[in-house]
Amino acid sequence: MADRKHGRPAPATETTIRDWDDADPSGQTYAKVLFIDSDLTEIANQGGVFEECTFRGVRFNASTHTDAAFVNCTFVRCSFFDTTFTRCKLMGSMFDDCAYSLLKVEGGDWSFVGLPGADLRGAELRGVKLREADLTGLRAAKAILTNVDLTGAWLHHADLSGCDLRGSDLSTLDPLTVELKHAIVDLTQAMVITESLGLDVRP
Repeated sequence: MADRKHGRPAPATETTIRDWDDADPSGQTYAKVLFIDSDLTEIANQGGVFEECTFRGVRFNASTHTDAAFVNCTFVRCSFFDTTFTRCKLMGSMFDDCAYSLLKVEGGDWSFVGLPGADLRGAELRGVKLREADLTGLRAAKAILTNVDLTGAWLHHADLSGCDLRGSDLSTLDPLTVELKHAIVDLTQAMVITESLGLDVRP
């Protein structure tokens, strides 16, 4: 399993739910629960809250999550095909060996999240906070990462080639350790990247 930032262990769970196939988490709160091999395909989660839970082999395919929270959770070998998160809070959550095809994220707070080595090629993340997120080795070629707060994010060896980055905070991005070929940036970002390379930009 991928390690959390600074080697912090995953929160321990206290109860287990298997094959949770008739789930309706809307408006419910779950804490320290281990969910195993459940099919949550096409569920519409409105405001459900999960705190320090672990999901193993759970399928979230084509599900929608609005104003929901997955705080300090752990996702292992989960599938997020065509999953949409809108204004959700996933602060401190960790993802390991998951699939993200056609993932869409609109707004919300994903600060301190762990997505090392995640394959987000073609995913769409707009207006989300990813402050101090672990995005080491991220594969996000041709993804959309617009108006994303990447302040303090770990981006070493990330592949952002062809990625639409307009409006995102790139102040801590090191262009010498990140693949940026054909990435789309705005003029302000171009200045930030240029200055980070040590160039003296003058009119």
